[in-house]
Amino acid sequence: MNPRLNLPNYFLADLPPETTFSATMVREACQTLKSNRERYLAGRSTRNLINILGNIARSWLETDYPFRKLALEQGPAATGFSRATLANGLDLFFKQLTEENLYGLLEQDLGHRERLDELSSTEVESKFNRAAIATAPDLVAHVTAGNLPNPALLNIALGVLARSAQFVKCASGATLLPRLFAHSLYQVEPKLGACLEIAEWRGGNAELEAALFDEADCVTATGSNETLAAIRERMPAKTRFLAYAHRVSFAYVTSGVLSGLNARKVVARAATDVVAWDQLGCLSPHVIYVEHGGGVSAEQFAEALGEELARREQSEPRGDLLVAAAAAIASRRGFYEMRAANTDHTRLWGSKDSTAWTVIYEADPRFQLSCLYRFIYVKGVTNLPDALQNADSVRDQISTVGLAAPEDKAQELATELARWGVTRVCPLGHMQDPPLTWRHDGRPVLGDLVRWTDWEID
Repeated sequence: MNPRLNLPNYFLADLPPETTFSATMVREACQTLKSNRERYLAGRSTRNLINILGNIARSWLETDYPFRKLALEQGPAATGFSRATLANGLDLFFKQLTEENLYGLLEQDLGHRERLDELSSTEVESKFNRAAIATAPDLVAHVTAGNLPNPALLNIALGVLARSAQFVKCASGATLLPRLFAHSLYQVEPKLGACLEIAEWRGGNAELEAALFDEADCVTATGSNETLAAIRERMPAKTRFLAYAHRVSFAYVTSGVLSGLNARKVVARAATDVVAWDQLGCLSPHVIYVEHGGGVSAEQFAEALGEELARREQSEPRGDLLVAAAAAIASRRGFYEMRAANTDHTRLWGSKDSTAWTVIYEADPRFQLSCLYRFIYVKGVTNLPDALQNADSVRDQISTVGLAAPEDKAQELATELARWGVTRVCPLGHMQDPPLTWRHDGRPVLGDLVRWTDWEID
């Protein structure tokens, strides 16, 4: 038993922290996973797997569910997020993991909800006398990032749905929530839990990763460009590699929504995106562009946002920071405080006696990378082309744009953003709450995993 969480030792991550892994251990674990998949998972129906995932998700939404309680009790110390931030993040994820959404994902990515069960045809395929079946890799290895837990949870859920055995290699110190999710699956369906492994070691261990990559049919990885390049160099030719690089995001607020009470609602939605996961995800905004000409100026928007973030700090406090992160925020604040004292083009609002939140208003519209942890820039622009021109330095890195616009303008702006290269446009306030059917970096998350077999009917 693991003394820290009092959980059975079902997974490598449950072993005592001083345990040393070897390439042989990793290789044998992978071979066991593939054997268990063939016995317990490959023959399951889609309906059965979706029912299991939906039931587990509903359990995670219950306040007295033991695994949720453990996550909220142990999570702040393990992850650095406050209890309230973890609770909100888990709710957002598990509310999406429903039977309806899982079937919707199958239909969107694979064209048919039974595509993983049998040869089937869409209406278009039937016209051409063709049927198809999608099959998943026997073993998928996930190399997860350590900043947010939800992507790892989604990987596990999709792997179960696709009927793949999975080896989840977590970043150092980031196993808690994946472990708890894996244990919740094991508790309900031990045979499915036996098709899943959770482990942790410091990235770059060539011996362990060589064993893992050689056994896997597919590897997914999230991380910096440098991390992904290093992994790609070690990837065997036979192994499919799905890489998700670091991305940044911003918000755009049109003048047409900045009047009266509506302006306050827009500010509140912007605060939601800054607060979610302490602004640490690729979907969190670094900059909020505010269009000139509305009832509220960009500077006034920034001031109101500061007031809202102060209120949110009371109900959903930011997590504790490492000394280096706090020092980076203090240094950045000092720079802008000096600039604000010498020019009218810069202003700063921040939490007193802490680095809990910071809002910087700048007249200069050039895109700025935030130091995160609820440190946000607000900049005024003339129109969307003006904003895009000033964000051109990160054009190939943009993931999401949170948009606040009148209904009759939203589609036109979303189209312009798409043609510029943005892969996701969503309503402001939902940047860190993507739907289950979201195409991650413009790619189908389930569709990327599978291999297709077409049957051309005579």
